Amino acid sequence: MQGQQQQAYDRGITIFSPDGRLYQVEYAREAVKRGTPSVGVRTEEGVVLAVDKRSRSQLMEADSIEKLHKVADHVGIASAGHVADARRLIDFARRRAQLEELRYEEPVDTEVLTKAVTDNIQQYTQMGGVRPFGAALLIGGVSNGEPRLFETDPSGTPNEWKAVAIGADRSEIQDYLEEHWGPDLTLEAGIELALGALATTRDEALEAEELAMGAVEAETAIYSRLGESEINAHLEEVDLEEDEE
Repeated sequence: MQGQQQQAYDRGITIFSPDGRLYQVEYAREAVKRGTPSVGVRTEEGVVLAVDKRSRSQLMEADSIEKLHKVADHVGIASAGHVADARRLIDFARRRAQLEELRYEEPVDTEVLTKAVTDNIQQYTQMGGVRPFGAALLIGGVSNGEPRLFETDPSGTPNEWKAVAIGADRSEIQDYLEEHWGPDLTLEAGIELALGALATTRDEALEAEELAMGAVEAETAIYSRLGESEINAHLEEVDLEEDEE
């Protein structure tokens, strides 16, 4: 009898278990943990987003793996978990950013955009016939000259961070970030911190073609992607630092 009740709570997204849990939301969090990691780092000079986009096969085109996206001129998003779910949320974020800019004739605030996305996510935790999004997002941007970095959860909860990881091996990467992050980081140091964090869970060396990185500078409030040559240059700096240690 108890097993049948457990199954009912598992299947019903709108039903709380007796101990106050929504099992489908917890399963969505597990889906996020199965995705390759993404890292965000906030510095005084801007926000850095870095993603591991290793492919399942050497025959797969690396450029077809989409985990890092431009949402507005001043906002970028990195994802972990189900890529298709993340793309749906990113499309929503783009439409919302365009709507806000048309309505108010100014770029959307990063926090306002994040809360609009998480409100949308939350709706999928209380409606029958749907399931929660099996993806988490890192939303990085600059608003009024201030770098901001937010994480979204499958429950629809937004959290702001100085540095954060989502996806596989989150706890190990988060430990690295907590140990090495500092309030006086430059944007360049933030890029190298993100790369060093991703490297902590890899047995082999990081390769530029397996990574994607973007940054939003506080001075310009413009999101830009780093090219492979730029990532390689920063990887060399990270390797040198590790050798010195």
